Amino acid sequence: MQVYLVGGAVRDERLGLPVRERDWCVVGATPSELIDAGYKQVGKDFPVFLHPESGEEYALARTERKTAAGYHGFDFDTSPDVPIEEDLGRRDLTINALAIDEDGRLIDPFGGERDLERRLLRHVSDAFAEDPVRILRAARFAARFAHLGFRIAPETRDLMRAMVASGEADALVPDRVWKETETALAGPSPALFFEALRSCGALRVVFPEVDALFGVPQPVQWHPEVDTGLHTMMVVVQAARLSDAVEVRFAALVHDLGKGTTRMADLPSHPGHERRGVKLINAINDRMPLPRTCRDLGALLAEYHTHCHRAFELRDDTVVKLFEKTDAFRRPERFEQFLVACEADARGRTGFERRTYGQASHLRSAFAAAAAVDAGQVASKHDRKKIPAAIRKARVAAVREARGRDQSP
Repeated sequence: MQVYLVGGAVRDERLGLPVRERDWCVVGATPSELIDAGYKQVGKDFPVFLHPESGEEYALARTERKTAAGYHGFDFDTSPDVPIEEDLGRRDLTINALAIDEDGRLIDPFGGERDLERRLLRHVSDAFAEDPVRILRAARFAARFAHLGFRIAPETRDLMRAMVASGEADALVPDRVWKETETALAGPSPALFFEALRSCGALRVVFPEVDALFGVPQPVQWHPEVDTGLHTMMVVVQAARLSDAVEVRFAALVHDLGKGTTRMADLPSHPGHERRGVKLINAINDRMPLPRTCRDLGALLAEYHTHCHRAFELRDDTVVKLFEKTDAFRRPERFEQFLVACEADARGRTGFERRTYGQASHLRSAFAAAAAVDAGQVASKHDRKKIPAAIRKARVAAVREARGRDQSP
């Protein structure tokens, strides 16, 4: 039995990056031999085992054969005579097809180390085209390693385009789409994930609502970049600078979806895009397993971001209604995320990237005043039917007083 350190751990060590987890490949063993040695078997599609002491994953070397469309359409051979080179040959990118043996020697049959030096994301073989998830993974790695200068190799991008054109990308399953998207959103450059998908045509397959934004004009006086899709990517960039939260970054991605359904006669204005955007976010939620936190913040931002942008113009009672509609009194942490996402939207415009967003500070101050109202004390002075109106009146008065202080010299 031979054991090899494989994949991302080898890649990240050679890039000088921290290694978060280590995966191992076992050659020359059977499942029963590993079980007898104390390993715990997990996984259904092929044998993967947990080390009895470290808990790290050990997978039997395997080859795979395409039998049907999609991610699950494979048969696997995990016999003891599968060599490490054949196991590496089934992987997606050359930089992931690396192994180190027990003596510390590098196994690199496909030029992965050279591609690390060249900063190339290149497919191992044409078998890349057999698994549509590899389109998502290539895009995700392009976003993850963009700061190191990595780019998708032209021949790999051509292959990704061919996969989309052939319909292979149509077999992507929603849960895997979201899993890769969520990982990309948590990374350093999430906008590049969506740009990479768009460059090969896959964005219109997995997120058609986002793809539809490109080419849609906006009023130039508010959006010097004009194009709604470009604006959306700029907002995602700003969201990544302002927050590590996946919810905030996802909300930035979907905040303007309604503009993709604006009537031609109304362009470049977008009346009613807020409510239309909420419906599209719900449609995404219906087809893929969005976390509720992402869905809810995305819907709030889509419907109310223009209210936040007009914060200085809103009446005191309208400000309190905004707090109520966004459930700010019960969910203050989410309301803060909403304000951060609104700031990302305001900054996600050409020439506005570094501007101060005073509306957020203004609403934070107003909310602090409204939230400080002792609702219990107010309620104790009124009949039950009059309590909601009395509390709202007290909160409006508190907001008015706070805004007066903010505006005083």
